Amino acid sequence: MLSKIGILSDTHGLLRPEVVSTVSDCDIIIHAGDVGDLSILEELRRIAPVHAVQGNTDKGKWTEALPLTTGIEIHGHFIYILHDIEHLDLDPAAAKVEMIIFGHSHKPEFKEKDSVFYLNPGSAGPRRYSLPVTMARVIVNAEELIPEIITLNV
Repeated sequence: MLSKIGILSDTHGLLRPEVVSTVSDCDIIIHAGDVGDLSILEELRRIAPVHAVQGNTDKGKWTEALPLTTGIEIHGHFIYILHDIEHLDLDPAAAKVEMIIFGHSHKPEFKEKDSVFYLNPGSAGPRRYSLPVTMARVIVNAEELIPEIITLNV
């Protein structure tokens, strides 16, 4: 069994066509906060099931349904999602989390620490400073998680 997860963060109300085409073949979509507008999640849900968390700029009645953190299990792998890594409220290794997905900084990042992957897809929304516009994809099978950061040509 193989699944593709499309991962984005910090759209701030802008869903780029490049994002939509990149996630068009994904089985699951994760949004790590600062969505900006409910229409972003509605559009993504037309493609695949969406797991989203609330970011620090997500305000208004529509955000009440968004958790601050969430976890998903896919093919035996547990993935934990939050917006700001500084607010991590668990010990990933003790909780048997294999991947932490977060946003907030707008800087794409992937590292491994103590057998846990940490993935920030960067910002898929409005360009900030000279940072690239990025998102990520993770291929998941029973044996492993295979992450990739994708720079969008915008």
